[in-house]
Amino acid sequence: MVKLSGDFIFRLKSICDITSIVSNYVELKNSGRTKKCCCPFHSEKTPSFVVFEDTQSFYCFGCSVGGDVISFIEKIENLDYLGSVKYLAKYAGLELPNEDVQYEDSKKKERILNINREAARYYFNNIRNPENKQTLAYLLNKRLLKKSTIVKFGLGLALPGWHNLKLYLKNKGFSYNEMLEADLVLKSKNGNYYDKFRNRLIFPIIDIKGDVVGFGGRVLNEVDSPKYINSADSLVFKKKLGLFGLNFAKNSSFNGFVVCEGYMDVVSLFQHGFNMAVASLGTAISREQVRLLCRYRKNIFLAYDMDSAGRMASNRADILFNEVGVTPKILNLNDAKDPDEYINRFGAASFKLAINNAYSSERLKLKSIIEKYNIADVDEKKQYIDEYCATLADIKDPVKRDVYMSGFCASLKIDKYVISNYVKYLINRKSKINKKKYDSGVIVNIIKNRKENDGVPNKFVRAQEGIIRYLYYNPDSFLAISSVLDEKYFNVIWCKTVYNFLVKLIISKEYIDIAAFHKVLDFNGISRLCKILNNKNIYNNSLDEVKDFIKILRMEYEKKAEDISTMTLEEIEKARREKAELKR
Repeated sequence: MVKLSGDFIFRLKSICDITSIVSNYVELKNSGRTKKCCCPFHSEKTPSFVVFEDTQSFYCFGCSVGGDVISFIEKIENLDYLGSVKYLAKYAGLELPNEDVQYEDSKKKERILNINREAARYYFNNIRNPENKQTLAYLLNKRLLKKSTIVKFGLGLALPGWHNLKLYLKNKGFSYNEMLEADLVLKSKNGNYYDKFRNRLIFPIIDIKGDVVGFGGRVLNEVDSPKYINSADSLVFKKKLGLFGLNFAKNSSFNGFVVCEGYMDVVSLFQHGFNMAVASLGTAISREQVRLLCRYRKNIFLAYDMDSAGRMASNRADILFNEVGVTPKILNLNDAKDPDEYINRFGAASFKLAINNAYSSERLKLKSIIEKYNIADVDEKKQYIDEYCATLADIKDPVKRDVYMSGFCASLKIDKYVISNYVKYLINRKSKINKKKYDSGVIVNIIKNRKENDGVPNKFVRAQEGIIRYLYYNPDSFLAISSVLDEKYFNVIWCKTVYNFLVKLIISKEYIDIAAFHKVLDFNGISRLCKILNNKNIYNNSLDEVKDFIKILRMEYEKKAEDISTMTLEEIEKARREKAELKR
């Protein structure tokens, strides 16, 4: 039997975008932050089949079918799980992996994580070494960082020599091949190994599970080049799949993310109290990174560099976020080249004001439309009006729409009444196509079949599902939660199964994805999991909420433990011991 690793499934799903696959079978229409259509699995007139691009999943609110792209192929092509994977692998041009190769990769992955952790310690200790006090002075005096910030991010120093890290890791028992696979050393043409990062400030890249998966290295002066070098993709690190600072930012109380270009931008913003900043990993932001951010929050602020390259990056990011139904806002950071310089020159209050006054990408769109056409030409002027009005029709805020419309009509000296009617016509036409607008934030969790919840009251089901949802998105919080949560508190068999399997994934540091749960859940179970994960309205996904859920379950468990009317003497004694343990 073919065994499929989490890495292979993740790679497969990265290629097989769910929107593209589903669109091969049905016609999807934009609906708010999602895409909708009439369900292909049951007869209906009003669309209730929803594709969530940020979580790469689907759910039908009519027939309760849901899952990921593998589940969709499984259902629509009438295949089993393995058959669906083979189908998609053929579509993606991938070969199914060899079981022996997967086992070998798993061992290599563990070693790379170990070697990265050791390298991070080495770089960090270099910063603290009195012999390298000039680097610490550079960070404190020129980069204006506090010691607590340096410790928080684990910033380090790669020494100028060619063999420092290599020899250190060799003494720790790692081979040159392992260092090479982790991209910590390079190999010359004559076969000699040497350190990749030399005379650079080091930024450890930590994933949401708390593992060091790679490094970014910045020059210590403005003369050397390139300014940044980054770890290459490896078994544990994929540039387009992670974000620098997300391990901290996802726990911020701020309802959104500030997306930057550079690591130092994130560090400086964090130091000034803006702990919701993240940055892509040395490349332009990717679709995968956009979806990852939108897993947690929908309010996005782009704080890119103020040069032409930064504006191009903002335009690209705007397109990608709009693909998943999110309209980012642009920060105006004039008189500074990047967020790092801006916040150190003008302070936290000024940056907060920039966030509050951030303008939407709609303004950029409307401005770009103006620049496209020669309005002196009658035909181009008509095209300009059509495109501008179509953009106005997409603006949901009527006040904002009216402000743009007033300026537009004044500039062209056109009767506002005419343009207003035209925009209303465009809005109504769009409304007829999608009669019922779907708000992805309002999902009502109705338990249709109490049997699947073992007759447990809804508030206890909700608590168990809420814990599962939180751990799925925040696996790094497992240690804090597991100290007060016991699996015996789960009194719904389905929830207990999912929780135990999720814990197994977290402990083994496997990639957490809907596809992994095919091992323990049938199609209906995957559908239910998908509904929970996309239920953004019922659960706020905070640690405080989870603590309340645990308290509810624990009190119910203790209450049942006290009911001795139907218990044997052995059961009473066991309950007494368990209660004593809980009090401890």
